[in-house]
Amino acid sequence: MKFEWIFKKEEPQLLRGFLKQQGISKKLLAKIKFQGGKIFVNQQEQNVLFSLSTHDIVTVVIPDEQAHETLLADDAPIDIVFEDEHYLLINKPAGIASIPAQYHPRGTMANRVKNYYIKQNYANQVVHVVTRLDRDTSGLMLFAKHGFAHAQIDQELRKKQVTKKYQALVSGELERLLNHGMIELPIGRDYSSLLKRKVSHEGQTALTEYWIKKKNQEIALVDIQLHTGRTHQIRVHFSAMSCPLLGDEMYEGRMDLGISRQALHCYALQFTHPFTNKRLAFELPLAKDMGDIAKEI
Repeated sequence: MKFEWIFKKEEPQLLRGFLKQQGISKKLLAKIKFQGGKIFVNQQEQNVLFSLSTHDIVTVVIPDEQAHETLLADDAPIDIVFEDEHYLLINKPAGIASIPAQYHPRGTMANRVKNYYIKQNYANQVVHVVTRLDRDTSGLMLFAKHGFAHAQIDQELRKKQVTKKYQALVSGELERLLNHGMIELPIGRDYSSLLKRKVSHEGQTALTEYWIKKKNQEIALVDIQLHTGRTHQIRVHFSAMSCPLLGDEMYEGRMDLGISRQALHCYALQFTHPFTNKRLAFELPLAKDMGDIAKEI
């Protein structure tokens, strides 16, 4: 894959520093050097100590990524929301894990995406997961289609420039919820379980913002934006407010209201495309099981 930039500064700069500013890491530079990539300035191959002048054209050829044999391919469908040469955005169904685990090497979205890449005969075959969802959470999940795209979007994630929004169905002491509120409670491990988390003064800071979209006496549909990314954050925070998610047996959610998985759906994703500089925004309707309940509120 080839990328090109024009050096516009008046003062000279080493090629190494310029490439770092474009998001080319030391690790990626090593890959370019030792795995068949090339760096050109004005169509002449150069090393990173070359001094750039105004209007120089810098071209980087990044070698293709060969598939990891440890990730198995699964011939199961994926619901594509958006795709270009750099990113793949899919609608993940509930009940499917994002990535394989030691004793569950297949049946995940990563396995499905690998199979899709193989069928499409893409030059880059490595599956880069950008945003994960819990097994029983549905909705938007973003993949990068090559390592450079992954590194670029990771910078946005670290700067909190990627916006993800969720919708949840909750029940319980709904009077404790404001029309618009913030839940700021630290979250740590619950040592009674390998997976479970709990509110703990020894835990990490966690901040969840929410808006009530509609409610009746039993159920509320809540719009949610995370300002931190702790494990099970939404589920733990609403359980701590005595309003656990429907179907969330782990956190004492009601199991008698027509849904048997945590009623959580990632419905919106926004990010600035690192290679076009355009702000992209995507939204999905609620998954059918949640939507059927929400219609009755």
